[in-house]
Amino acid sequence: MKTKNILKFLMAASGILVLSACNDHDDNDSTSEHSATVETSAYVQTKTPYKPQQDLNSYQSAPTGFQPVFTELVARHGSRGLSSIKYDLALYNLWKQAKADHALTPLGEQLGADIEAMMKANILLGYGVSGIRQSGYGNESQLGIEEHRGIADRLLQRLPSLFNTSVLGQMDIAVQSSGVDRAVDSAKFFTNELITKRPDLKEKIRPVSYTSLDSNSNPSIDDQGVDRFLLYFHSLDKATDLSQMNSPLRQSIYDASLKYQDFEENDVNLKQKLQELLNNNNAQQIALKVLTPLFKNEFIQKLGSQGYTFSNTGSFTATALDGIQFTEKGKGKNTIASTVDAAAYLYELYSIAPGMKKELGNTDFTKYMPIDAAKFYAEYNDAQDFYQKGPSFTESNQVTSNIAQGLKQDFFAQVDQVINKQQQHKAVLRFAHAEIIIPLATAFELKAMMTPLALNQTYSYSSSTWRGKDVSPMAANMQWDIYQNAQGSTLVKMLYNEKETLFRSSCDYARYNSTSFYYDYQKLKQCYSIN
Repeated sequence: MKTKNILKFLMAASGILVLSACNDHDDNDSTSEHSATVETSAYVQTKTPYKPQQDLNSYQSAPTGFQPVFTELVARHGSRGLSSIKYDLALYNLWKQAKADHALTPLGEQLGADIEAMMKANILLGYGVSGIRQSGYGNESQLGIEEHRGIADRLLQRLPSLFNTSVLGQMDIAVQSSGVDRAVDSAKFFTNELITKRPDLKEKIRPVSYTSLDSNSNPSIDDQGVDRFLLYFHSLDKATDLSQMNSPLRQSIYDASLKYQDFEENDVNLKQKLQELLNNNNAQQIALKVLTPLFKNEFIQKLGSQGYTFSNTGSFTATALDGIQFTEKGKGKNTIASTVDAAAYLYELYSIAPGMKKELGNTDFTKYMPIDAAKFYAEYNDAQDFYQKGPSFTESNQVTSNIAQGLKQDFFAQVDQVINKQQQHKAVLRFAHAEIIIPLATAFELKAMMTPLALNQTYSYSSSTWRGKDVSPMAANMQWDIYQNAQGSTLVKMLYNEKETLFRSSCDYARYNSTSFYYDYQKLKQCYSIN
């Protein structure tokens, strides 16, 4: 995500760091009284570990005479570690100086060991794990692996007849990803679970590069296991993608991507709106609430002065259980130049920790982050994602959702093949990122929270129901189950994070009946103006 210029602008203007997120309320998306309980109090937003939002056994049964004939999904990668050694190393350098200055409180003394544990866990993340292509920062955690295995298990339980080999016949299970390591790995863990539970499915998964956890088994554009136009559309570029622009649809996706990237980098209204978020906050007060329990006041007052600015310079070495050492070097580009920076960086460690609980063991960052401070940083993260990936402001003219039109159309195109007797796949499984899930959910106007705000309004938890934890937690997913009867009528039911979910309210006329989560496919297609 190309946010560097925007962040530089904001930091220069205010000295305040806005964090980017790589993320229950009553609305019209579900009426099930058996929805699974989801922890919502941690305020880690789009880094929230995944839980299915509805019990498998509480799903509404298909209308009489209808049988499943196809399913498709798109899912974000599972819980992961930090993207690189930056916030942790910068904080570690700050902590070491405080240690040298005898400026640590008893709680602050504990912070150093916990930061070390965080860096070690990230450096070794995925080491020795089959299915992880390259260990280290940015990889899926053990929890992330389990998240996708769980989704795969429940898919088999939900549609057992669909995955009967005799029913599959000549059809296959198509798998695609963005090509980015953690998305590829997510796809492999998902398909590996399908194969573990149903070994006969191995011969049906295409391409074959997804049937092995071996790191040398790499899907690509050539074997159709990677599609950046559908699953990495927020960041297409000429050097990488021009050669694949072989259709009018791909041309339109590419054009929308460039327009979106220009919006993200240069849009005056966006810069103004993000600046407004900064102008009306109590960041300094929150920062002191976070830092005062950790450091003596004299040290806090020095932050940002000469000798008390800290970057992710230097390196850290971690030793694996087999004795192999790995060293990660910082690039010196992430700087703590104020109390606000220091507290915001600590929030980054706090927010990533729940998804790394198996790697971190007893390491606990909640003791460093008061819950009201976590809520403060969460609100700013949600605001940034709302404007840069989600509904945004009305005057943005849907630039954030237009980039998802290709994937949106592909969901319908796959069903069209079923109807037109051209079906090649019994299932299409796609794996991507928050930057894909959020625009897609916005394009479908899901979960009664996709309303943009006018420029004269500013996002806050009181002005909008949009929440990153609901739209795109780790492993967030949209699934469509397709049913037909003997007469050839076609119904679609959508699950969002495995919760029966209604399409936008203007499509209610397409529902099988007034209480149904099943939609007449042709009417739904008409409602979304899909040709």
